[in-house]
Amino acid sequence: MKLAAIKGQASWPLKSDRVKLWITQKGGHVGPVTFSLGGRAIQPYSVAPWADERLPADAPEVLRILRGDFFCMPFGDSGQPWKGEKHPPHGEVACGKWTLARTENTGEYSEAELTLRTKIRRGRVRKIIRLRAGETVVYSRHVLEGTSGPMCFGHHPMLLFPKTSGILSTSPFQFGQVLPCPLENPAQGGYSSLKQGAIFHSLQKVKLADGGYTDLSRYPAREGFEDLALLATSQKNSFAWTAVTFPGERFVWFALKDPKVLTATLLWMSNGGRHYPPWNGRHRNVMGIEDITGYFNQGLAASVRPNPLNRRGVKTTLMLNSAKPLFINHITGIAAIPSGFEQVQKVEKTSNGIILHAKSGRKTHARVEMSFLDQRKL
Repeated sequence: MKLAAIKGQASWPLKSDRVKLWITQKGGHVGPVTFSLGGRAIQPYSVAPWADERLPADAPEVLRILRGDFFCMPFGDSGQPWKGEKHPPHGEVACGKWTLARTENTGEYSEAELTLRTKIRRGRVRKIIRLRAGETVVYSRHVLEGTSGPMCFGHHPMLLFPKTSGILSTSPFQFGQVLPCPLENPAQGGYSSLKQGAIFHSLQKVKLADGGYTDLSRYPAREGFEDLALLATSQKNSFAWTAVTFPGERFVWFALKDPKVLTATLLWMSNGGRHYPPWNGRHRNVMGIEDITGYFNQGLAASVRPNPLNRRGVKTTLMLNSAKPLFINHITGIAAIPSGFEQVQKVEKTSNGIILHAKSGRKTHARVEMSFLDQRKL
């Protein structure tokens, strides 16, 4: 695979008969991604509107690349070091230079493996992106090798919503919570709408800072604000899911994970609430649906120490062992939907994939290799 300049970043292509995507050399961001669905080209992910611009020298590297989906380790950033470790926002894996180790195309699947050696906490990360023939699915695997100690991490997919509403739903969660500290500072041109620290048990009823409630399941919404809310994933099932239905565009997006490895889902609702560079009020209608193990976006130090989530039994770090690699497997994809299919109520595992059931009773099937979530070997 040859590098090409795509939206301001040197990127490698990977494609199958149903999917074409780009992987940035810096940061390993997967995007843009184009799915072929019934003769239509669907591009569900956002690319930062400043991708082709020259940013100030002090801008975080991850912002220069920001697109699609990317792996973070540690997840987030509070500026606080942990035992001498001071990581860049979302870690070296989200902004460092990856090496293309191998590619493979068997006809049944296409795969690229990239590697990156971390320096702040020494170790190696292997990134495997796989596409299977006949599927509108992206398989991501990150293998953490040769490093020890507590770590927070996660995936950072960002959906660009059309002006017509998308409908969000998830597998059962233990509880939800709005970020308990300020996300934005109005004095610097940043604004949030949700009540800090509010606990909720339904996406449809979440407290607003100025009183009343809002529905997080319908988006775009709350124009002019940036908000974060976390869902503590139920550990009762073998896999957990998130889905967004786009009835007007006739498809549903989904993400699948192992809840014992990725213990929460962080919702970043970015709808024009940042008026400082490079955002300048133009990052709109984007929702990050981020499967993580971590304490919101607050970074390693906050995730390691006692916090409101781990006090309630939600793991905000996992302990890495240099002698035993950790496999972080994640699946995202899309499926066509019939008329009348709106909010997803249930995702059922089948012998060759999943069935997504809507509250209306309508359903759709997606071919998915579900065993990928359980694999612990390369």
